[in-house]
Amino acid sequence: MKSNKELCLLYLKKYAEKDLTGVAELFADDISLRDWKIHVVGKENALNETRKNFEAADSIAIEVLSTYENKNTVAAELKITVNSTEELYVVDVITFNTNAQIASIRAYLGREDS
Repeated sequence: MKSNKELCLLYLKKYAEKDLTGVAELFADDISLRDWKIHVVGKENALNETRKNFEAADSIAIEVLSTYENKNTVAAELKITVNSTEELYVVDVITFNTNAQIASIRAYLGREDS
């Protein structure tokens, strides 16, 4: 079985590939998805929001800057580049249920430190 960190990295890989089926396989039925714009509960709602993000972007590149892990949570500090031009610095806090599915994703928008 994969570690939570491995599952987090797999999710980020599937997200960057805009692989909705791959993302869906990782989501729990009762997932909670929250970022600086939206909050939805339930797999169908979370997948609809993910689909919107995929459709709005020609390309998504995700660079994992660092990760932090405890028993059921992984925090990943990310540099996300959308359409090769828009850079977002984000921290995803991802929790996992006992079935190794993503139970929640809380995304926090940050800024580049230069």
